[in-house]
Amino acid sequence: MPAEPVPAGPGPRRAADGAPGHGLEQLGAGTLGWIGRHLDHFDPFAPAHGAVRAPDPGGAHRPAKAALELALLTHCWTRLDPGDDPRRAEATVRVRAIWKHPGFPRLLTAEPRGATQYRLACAALAPAGTEDAPFRAGLARLTAADLAPAGRSPYQRLELRYYADKAGVAHAVEPYSELARRNVLVTLPATALARARRRDTAGSPDPQNARDPQNARDTVVPRPDEPPVTVPEAYALTHSAFYLSDFARTAPGLSDGAVADAAALTGRLLDHCVRHDWWDLAAELVMTQVCLGLEPTGTPEGAAALACLARAQRPDGSIPGRSAATRASTADPAAEYFAKAYHTTLVTALMTLLIGTERTP
Repeated sequence: MPAEPVPAGPGPRRAADGAPGHGLEQLGAGTLGWIGRHLDHFDPFAPAHGAVRAPDPGGAHRPAKAALELALLTHCWTRLDPGDDPRRAEATVRVRAIWKHPGFPRLLTAEPRGATQYRLACAALAPAGTEDAPFRAGLARLTAADLAPAGRSPYQRLELRYYADKAGVAHAVEPYSELARRNVLVTLPATALARARRRDTAGSPDPQNARDPQNARDTVVPRPDEPPVTVPEAYALTHSAFYLSDFARTAPGLSDGAVADAAALTGRLLDHCVRHDWWDLAAELVMTQVCLGLEPTGTPEGAAALACLARAQRPDGSIPGRSAATRASTADPAAEYFAKAYHTTLVTALMTLLIGTERTP
């Protein structure tokens, strides 16, 4: 794991001008409160909700995913704030109960393509008191092929190494320093600039009409308002920042120039997310800023993203979906609303914790 600590100050941070952190406290209190009131929905074995899950393409895969994301929240929350927060304690108790349930290993392997990663994440994020839980037997069944770096992209190898290391599972993935040099945080900024230049060229006036302004305007090819990179590439960028920095716990192991380039691309992506109300990606990109050593409330794009999320937040504290275009309706059944809202709400909650709480080395 990278070992250089990222410094952080105590308590909720403030913007550079001294103003409160763009609704940060309300975002944090609201999202964490909503999660606490919906722990049964994160629990695939809760009797009140186990039989009424909303239809989902992942089938049994989704309940495992929701539980793993809750475990990630409690894992990071415990590291960031070792105090006696009753909200975190209640969520951790629920995670522990899920991890000890004999049916949980079956959910982890319900989607074969993600089974290895889910088993590793489960072990990596396991709370104290689950040392003899049933899921641990699955780790022993992982083969060398399951853990082989061959055939995986640099990003996929990084993800594999991150969770395998935290789970204490041996593997053959290259060191973090090599993974960082090949990572999208380093390679994607140049790719994005090259694409932008091609779009600029495609949108230039026809030189033959340059002397006639009216014809020149007529022959310009309009550039679509598209993000600087694809959405999957953007998520690979954010997750890479999480893994290389251990969720802002350490420096990401990049050169100063690479950090600057990654931060600039993150800023351009945040601008696009704010314009289009892409809430989930906006929250992850704000976390990326933190992982890169930036102060989001002190950057225009970070402050705008926080304000965007604050506008999206419902009175119950939830963020109702990944984007305005896919938001849940208050008329949706409870299980369907949860399926659409839980991920972005949880990511936003984790974002507020990374920004606002003192970290330990």
